[in-house]
Amino acid sequence: MRILVVSLLYPLPGNAARGTFVADHVQELREDGHEIRVINPLPRMMRYQEARRSTLTGVARAPREFEHGGVAVFAPRYTALPEHPWPKLTIRSLRRQIKKVKSWLGEWKPEAIVCHTLWPAAALAESLAQRFDVPWTGVVHGYDFDVGLNHSSLSKITRRLADSPERLVLVSERLLEVAKKAGISEEKLRMIPCHCAVEEEWLQPLKPWKGRWKKDRIDILLPSDPLPPEKNHLLALQTGELLEQRGWIVGMTTLKLQPRSIVWDRMLVADLTLITSKRESGPLVARESIACGTPVVSVNIGDVATYLPEKCVVDTYDAVLLADACEHALQHRWDESFILPEDFSRQHFLREWNQLLEELGA
Repeated sequence: MRILVVSLLYPLPGNAARGTFVADHVQELREDGHEIRVINPLPRMMRYQEARRSTLTGVARAPREFEHGGVAVFAPRYTALPEHPWPKLTIRSLRRQIKKVKSWLGEWKPEAIVCHTLWPAAALAESLAQRFDVPWTGVVHGYDFDVGLNHSSLSKITRRLADSPERLVLVSERLLEVAKKAGISEEKLRMIPCHCAVEEEWLQPLKPWKGRWKKDRIDILLPSDPLPPEKNHLLALQTGELLEQRGWIVGMTTLKLQPRSIVWDRMLVADLTLITSKRESGPLVARESIACGTPVVSVNIGDVATYLPEKCVVDTYDAVLLADACEHALQHRWDESFILPEDFSRQHFLREWNQLLEELGA
């Protein structure tokens, strides 16, 4: 099937760590025999504005056309203002890119459109679907429901965009429940988690910690950029400080704009992965860490409570409880036979998506 993927987030030549979850999806569909093109609309901005968020790094000077992983990508520019005080301005700007997108596609016509994240990319995906007269599917990863539905200027447009596609895919049970409570038709809802894309070279069983209790150094990985406030980096530092007060020698590593191979390398060498975020859909890094053989301690965010051991999930943002959970993970480790649920496998992911695409083409 010819599939046009529209996404606000996608790896750029100057930022390979951006939107990797969408690139993983594209690569899996491509390797399964589908023909893929990607539209990655980017906001017009000056280079100094990239400092606001790590996902904006590389946006200002990104080329209009490039390839990533053998897939052709087109990055039209649209106008948007911080905090989106006038969303209609952004939507009009996006819809004006339709002619450019059609010109770039040439004779290539999609049979279906998949849009990762609703605001604002779904406005373009919706218009393209109408222009090509093909079905389209929206994918919600978290922001659209966690922020968009409650945003003073985005709530109405986010709700409308969630109602518009033929299918709406949610990547977790929590987001599925939010969609149901919002009154979105259950007939169009599908829950398909993002798969764990760690390559075979990095796959390892959970490794036992063999150091001396409270005497050897422990390396804790904070698998995110520390700058975004929702990553709650301060709580992680407070947890590390408490562990040091208990006698541990703690080393902490953060990840910022790193290629996937380096991220997985660091997961391999870490003794523990710590997640303190206030908002996550997965998080994918928890599953990737486990696949690389490193235990995870996390606050109860996203879907971690559905597969992590109970004592490795903390229900409150409390540094003392997180430090206790870190010590428990180091002392008891996990059963080396522990594996991720089948729902996070490539096979399950492809099976569910192919079934959905068949429904759209029926």
